[in-house]
Amino acid sequence: MTVDWGPLIIGQLEFYWDTHFRPRLDGLTDDEYLWEPVAGCWTVRRGDDGRHRADGPWPEPGAPPPVTTIAWRLAHIAVNFHTRVSTFFEDNDAGMFDPRHVPADLPASAAAALAFLDDAYGRWHTAIAALDADGLARPLGERGEYFAADPMAALIVHVNRETMHHGGEIGVLRDLYRAGLAGVGRNTGG
Repeated sequence: MTVDWGPLIIGQLEFYWDTHFRPRLDGLTDDEYLWEPVAGCWTVRRGDDGRHRADGPWPEPGAPPPVTTIAWRLAHIAVNFHTRVSTFFEDNDAGMFDPRHVPADLPASAAAALAFLDDAYGRWHTAIAALDADGLARPLGERGEYFAADPMAALIVHVNRETMHHGGEIGVLRDLYRAGLAGVGRNTGG
């Protein structure tokens, strides 16, 4: 039996997006988007230059990761889609970890974040859905940096995992917010 893996891995993301993740974002408010359930959360904040950026960089291996807000997680998912499209499907010479792929100003509101997310997902989905078996098997090459030998399919599976992982966490944060724990945390973004 021959298995056509492309539709399976792309279908996995489509099903998760259409059935589980994107519907869970309906009704997201700015207060919920920026809600910090504990002190020291990473979020999307306005810098001195007026631009909004996600807190970071990620801690060293072995260090506990910070608690992150819905804003941070949505930005992370959208930027993952955005940077991968920019790296592998647009005309440029920057590797996938080049900071020039990251938008200079991230969304400050829930509505703007959802619009950015939808656009980035749509561009990523269109690009990967157009790949044939050879495109899925082709190594990432120089733009893949230290993943250069990995096939495009491995990157797609990784992006799927990241989307599902952070999407599930967003669902839990929405549940906690809705359960009335919003008064326990802080809302200091903006």
